[in-house]
Amino acid sequence: MRKYNIAVIGVGAVGIEMLRVLYQRKFPIANLTVLARSARNIEVDAKKYSVKTISPGMFDGVDIALFAGTEGEKGAAVTYAKEVVKRGGVVIDNGADFRMDPRVPLVVPEVNAKDVKKHKGIISNPNCSTIQMVVALSPIHKKFGIKRVIATTLQASSGAGRSAVRQLKEEVSLIAQKGQADLNVKAKNRSMPQQLAYNLFPHIGTFAEAGYTNEEWKLVKETHKIMHDNKMSISATTVRVPVRTGHSESIYIETKRPASPDKVRALLSKSAGIIVIDDPKNNLYPMPKDAEGKDEVFVGRIRKDPFNKNGLWLWVVADNLRKGAATNAVQIAECVLLCP
Repeated sequence: MRKYNIAVIGVGAVGIEMLRVLYQRKFPIANLTVLARSARNIEVDAKKYSVKTISPGMFDGVDIALFAGTEGEKGAAVTYAKEVVKRGGVVIDNGADFRMDPRVPLVVPEVNAKDVKKHKGIISNPNCSTIQMVVALSPIHKKFGIKRVIATTLQASSGAGRSAVRQLKEEVSLIAQKGQADLNVKAKNRSMPQQLAYNLFPHIGTFAEAGYTNEEWKLVKETHKIMHDNKMSISATTVRVPVRTGHSESIYIETKRPASPDKVRALLSKSAGIIVIDDPKNNLYPMPKDAEGKDEVFVGRIRKDPFNKNGLWLWVVADNLRKGAATNAVQIAECVLLCP
């Protein structure tokens, strides 16, 4: 089997998971280059990596560059993606900079792997909460049609980066030291807009059109693009919760044709990348602590809306750093190089 030259750009939470996933999935690597703004040595699962300072010349000979993703005009992909493409490589970007560019495929392999073939050098990895939602909804949409989605996401601190995880840990420690007499604390290095320990808040991203945050609009626009259906009505609320890793989503759907919970369970149980855990009478349903470190999307609490014959509820959980970011990016790379 041919092997390929791979570059991973960024060694934050997602970049570390990319290195881990490449190794665990036995990706056929000839040479691995790890790049960041500054050189250093890191260790991931007892494997040592020499991180080099990023520069255009570092992309010579690279077949695929996995950008872990800093969004906005200072993002590494905005600065260096053209350098990769100019040298004949393919960019897979985890940031938001290219997601809605009509020339750039936005891909979740279980849903729209064929879109990979349309790339012109850059492929975007969707937002973490979008990825797990479309994995769960795509089989239902193909079988029964979906005309409406109402989603509430419960997103872990790691979705805001390692500094947010540190903030949560520090806040929990401060409250424990106070004996919980006062649940209000102030972390020294706060990266989130509110205290997260013993709390949650409906504010992820920046507030934008119609009072929704840009994170909520991502769920709408990215789902439309991935599923090739702009007519699907989607509305979302995104909530930050005191969980380390693993996003959960409460999703209400209205299908075009009636779909019983049993049929949906059977359908999802046979669908790629999904594990159904749905036995609430025995306290069995997906939870973020059980999804952490896994690549599948977990679905449970599948039930009918008693007031709408075409209404269904689902509870969807996934590791936001893996399937929601690193694993999905590596799966895209596998499609680029290995799929017929």
